[in-house]
Amino acid sequence: MAPILELRSITKRFPGVLANDHINLTLEQGEIHALLGENGAGKTTLMNILYGLYQPDEGEIAVRDKTIQVHSPSDAIAAGIGMVHQHFMLVPVFTVAENVMLGDETTKRGGFLDRKKAAQRIRHISEQYGLEVDPDVLVEDLPVGVQQRVEIIKLLYREADILIFDEPTAVLTPQEADELFKIMRSLAKRGKSIIFITHKLREVLDVADRITVIRRGKVVGSTTPAEADQNTLASMMVGREVELELEREPIQRGAQVLQIKDLMVLDERSQVAVDGVSFDVFAGEVLGVAGVQGNGQTELVEALTGLREVLSGSVTLLDKDVTHARPRQITELGLAHIPEDRQRDGLVLSFPVMENLILQEYYLPAYSKGVIVQWERALQNADHLIEQFDIRTPGPMTPAGSLSGGNQQKVIVARELSRPIHILIASQPTRGLDVGSIEYIHKQILSRRDSGVAVLLVSTELDEILQLSDRIAVMYRGKVIAVVPSEEATKEYIGLLMAGISPQLARQQAQSDAAASIPE
Repeated sequence: MAPILELRSITKRFPGVLANDHINLTLEQGEIHALLGENGAGKTTLMNILYGLYQPDEGEIAVRDKTIQVHSPSDAIAAGIGMVHQHFMLVPVFTVAENVMLGDETTKRGGFLDRKKAAQRIRHISEQYGLEVDPDVLVEDLPVGVQQRVEIIKLLYREADILIFDEPTAVLTPQEADELFKIMRSLAKRGKSIIFITHKLREVLDVADRITVIRRGKVVGSTTPAEADQNTLASMMVGREVELELEREPIQRGAQVLQIKDLMVLDERSQVAVDGVSFDVFAGEVLGVAGVQGNGQTELVEALTGLREVLSGSVTLLDKDVTHARPRQITELGLAHIPEDRQRDGLVLSFPVMENLILQEYYLPAYSKGVIVQWERALQNADHLIEQFDIRTPGPMTPAGSLSGGNQQKVIVARELSRPIHILIASQPTRGLDVGSIEYIHKQILSRRDSGVAVLLVSTELDEILQLSDRIAVMYRGKVIAVVPSEEATKEYIGLLMAGISPQLARQQAQSDAAASIPE
């Protein structure tokens, strides 16, 4: 029996880059096939070709052994191919039914929308696949995990048989991710075929039937969860051995470096995003801030670094009030910042690597005489940091925007950590990076912590928080609902807190779940 999907010798070139190099991939009916690869390996390009967003330079796509032409997403949908994007394509003020039928409207006599018929069909799909979604509820009132179910229903409503899941757990709590995996298995049992793109090795081993690894645009191997482990997969992805579990030295906590009291901050819509947050960060420790994206973490970091106005409360850095200080004033007190969006807030993409490496210090005597920058010193600094931080770049004059995501992040890390600092605020420091770059960034963070720097780590990656943090503050709807010592933190407990469960109930439920999982 022929595979339900075949990608045959797919090749895609961009100026100066061979993104996909004669890639062959098959997908069987009822299979969950994981696609793994480091950042820039070509996974997203390949899926964009399959979904009609890019056109291949060579190769062909076959569905049920019949070659098809996919010039647009509508061609893909017509061939039974659907995609659940990492960032949901939903209209918040529409109901579930209105979102699902958008672009494929069910109408009745006179051309009016038949919401009742659409809702009936959605209920049937929801019950059939165990999705449990009310078609009459507004999307903006749904938890993130349920919104993702709406995206899945959209594909099933259009009778898709081949489903592409692109980093589907990026915005989910661990419990929501487990629910998603149950849904994926249910879909597969009912004959749906799934391509699962993720960088989380544990998830691949949990849910995939088959795993294909892409490196530098080529397929370097295929395996199964029974034949592989996390170390094997990581080595296949980056071409070398990777330390997945780093040793954390015993904490040597020093003096208080950062104090936040009753902080309130508004978002772009003038809604309260940070609601009365208080905590301290000490020298020589990593305080992790855990939470599903969108619970005030972004606004908190922007307020602490002078990028967003504080409504009320106070921020004290090294006994100095910096509540309303400008970014440069805060930086000069010894604060380093790895921003959430490296391209928007961390780099000037059109500037060369050399200039990006001195953005925090170009005006200081080390690099400047009056208003004249000493470019020879800047070049020497760039050559030194490129070597020290292993920045893969053709040279110091290469525009930062032309580097891979991992190397862009290394430029920021090199700039921020190569000067004397007292506190590091790292926001989503490994987002979108491959396992090799993640290993490198984690080592740099722990190195600074061990040298006495205070570290505030903000991440939606719970594994990252658990591995690096000495204490964990959990944010939910703008509030810190608990601060948990690392020795008391489990994935289940922190995950329940991230969902807004009170600390007492979360602890009881986590203990109950742990007891239930122990075989008799």
